[in-house]
Amino acid sequence: MSDCLFCKMVSGEIAPDKVYEDKDVLAFRDVNPQAPLHVLVIPKAHITTLNDVDEANAALLGKMYHAVKKITQQEGVAEDGFRTVMNCNQDGGQTVFHIHLHLLAGRALQWPPG
Repeated sequence: MSDCLFCKMVSGEIAPDKVYEDKDVLAFRDVNPQAPLHVLVIPKAHITTLNDVDEANAALLGKMYHAVKKITQQEGVAEDGFRTVMNCNQDGGQTVFHIHLHLLAGRALQWPPG
């Protein structure tokens, strides 16, 4: 999608602060971090919301979580713990309409989240 911020990052039009990339997934530091480590993990394929995931692209979600495992090990937070969050639509807190997984770590996280 030509007007999607994350698609522009995938295409190289915008350069994010990358922490991980493979053929299907891109991960980069959030510009407005909510924890010492706040990484967004996105599929390179544009999927607008979780409501748009179907059987054809469901495996991509598994690849995103596999990237989380690699990133938490790389960043040294796997053993201490971390949180992943994926928001869906406006009431769920989604602000960029390209699915993305928030990876938060580096401090004790409270429950319930806002």
